[in-house]
Amino acid sequence: MGMTIGIDIGGSTTKIIGFSNNKVISPMLVKATDPISSLYGAFGKFLNQNSLKLDDISHVMITGVGSSYVQERIFGIPTGQVDEFRSVGFGGLFLSNLENAVVVSMGTGTAFVKAEKSKVRHLGGTGVGGGTLLGLSNRMLNIRHFDDLVEMAKGGNLSNVDLFIKDMSNNIIPGLPPDTTASNFGKISDLVTNPDIALGIINLVFQTIGVLSIFAAKMDGTSDIVLTGNLTHVPQAGEIFNGLTILHSVRFHVPEHAEYATAVGAALLHDNGADFIND
Repeated sequence: MGMTIGIDIGGSTTKIIGFSNNKVISPMLVKATDPISSLYGAFGKFLNQNSLKLDDISHVMITGVGSSYVQERIFGIPTGQVDEFRSVGFGGLFLSNLENAVVVSMGTGTAFVKAEKSKVRHLGGTGVGGGTLLGLSNRMLNIRHFDDLVEMAKGGNLSNVDLFIKDMSNNIIPGLPPDTTASNFGKISDLVTNPDIALGIINLVFQTIGVLSIFAAKMDGTSDIVLTGNLTHVPQAGEIFNGLTILHSVRFHVPEHAEYATAVGAALLHDNGADFIND
């Protein structure tokens, strides 16, 4: 049996993976402004780098916001379209080896889904995500590139930006460590530096995503939260989510290939209710 290809066509990037014998193969990413160009660019790149021929591929499964532009089979290969939320949920469970979790897709915005072994339910979302990071950094720091923001934030000090519980009270408040954030950007200092602001922006975005995911998990009686999407690579994110874990009895998981979870989920769903495009 040939390999199944999973493709997640996003607004600015397209992600592609191979799936065979229950394993993820050669995940890769292509950037393009046009969804069709990025789709075929990613597909060609994948075949070339893995020395594959069209006959080696049995199915192509597409998902993501750009998948609606695809109206025909990819190079004549049976091509299926899969709901993005289902792809997020099943991909997150597969990569984390869990059977029950809230899966968070952190992209330009952020989506939350409840995933179980046999079903996925969309819980909601927020406009806070990677687009927020870049928008705020552009206006506040004149930084337009994601990697530059992350690098600048490495020298930042949140105490010059955020208001903490210890800034408001000398008393011990049960359940709230002194370094708990009381207000993002609530104590911005005249001595604030650009690295401080950069770290404050990152902290604001990831704390918002983290707290909303915790609320979603608690409402659903779930303690496992799987983080997926491009933002899982931000180095400051781990410390932020660890801080939230101290406050709330949840477990955050960032599995291998987390940024490709949606493409993985699409491949997993190739024979599970997908709508196939006919010639």
